Amino acid sequence: MLALTLAAAPLVAPIAGHAQQPLELKLMAPAAPGGGWDQTARAMQQALVAAGIARSVQVTNVAGAGGSVGIAQFVNGARGDGNQMMVNGFVMVGALAMNKSPVTLEQVTPIARLTEEIQVIVVPANSPVKTAQDLAAALKADIAKVTFAGGSAGGVDHVMAALFAGAIGADAKKVNYIPFSGGGESLAAILGAKVTAGISGLSEYESQIKSGKLRALGITSEKRLPGIDIPTFKEQGIDLVLANWRSVVAAPGITPEQRKVLADAVEKMVKSDAWKETLKQKGWDDAYLGGDAFADFLKKETVRVTDVLRSIGLVKS
Repeated sequence: MLALTLAAAPLVAPIAGHAQQPLELKLMAPAAPGGGWDQTARAMQQALVAAGIARSVQVTNVAGAGGSVGIAQFVNGARGDGNQMMVNGFVMVGALAMNKSPVTLEQVTPIARLTEEIQVIVVPANSPVKTAQDLAAALKADIAKVTFAGGSAGGVDHVMAALFAGAIGADAKKVNYIPFSGGGESLAAILGAKVTAGISGLSEYESQIKSGKLRALGITSEKRLPGIDIPTFKEQGIDLVLANWRSVVAAPGITPEQRKVLADAVEKMVKSDAWKETLKQKGWDDAYLGGDAFADFLKKETVRVTDVLRSIGLVKS
């Protein structure tokens, strides 16, 4: 069994004069095993136990509708339980908006943003499109002829295509975006010149970029990344900054004291050697943001993503 068994016990409260006892936690990954949220949950499980922060962490998977099924089960089933948390991220924001979910991220208790991955736009090495400005010129000339390959409709890749179009003054509603269910399929379409350009997380295409099969037009970070010889879109005059982030939230209705215990545990986890080693192995960027700052970020990101999806007709007003 991958998860560590959880005994049905209340959160252990600190006793005056005694150290906080290790926690016993439940952690939901609102997706099938193997994906980014599942990997994040299991990395948390290992780091929390290895660092002695938690005695046990039970990971459960609840797949469906970009996390919409999982969050509904979490909000309805974990209310008031200070032992439970759920991994989520950028993709859930779009999924909840598109699925018109009655359950929203406003109902959970924000704990912390954990990681992020910078996005990249690539073209085949032999493409006549050499720079981000070349791609911008092609969009302005005839947006229908420019095709983008990426992940699921409404996901971070789709949002990025719309943001790129909007940033260069094209009509985001007319973006010709082709969603693929897997990275292998989209890569084949890009290398085979079936599409103009591809969008994904940098790690997805990094090996093909290094081997010279793909040309990176730009990355979505605020500044250049150390050791990565790819210009940002901002330095090319295109105001596009975006990251595919992952975070962890707690149940609705928990007390301020319960929230503090969980927030402190996660903060200790991200500082642990076990978590730092995981980031290194997975190629994830540390994007820790806790407390009220994360709650504010989550609100703003929800508004931004929903507005973009509305602008391209995936969310109705």
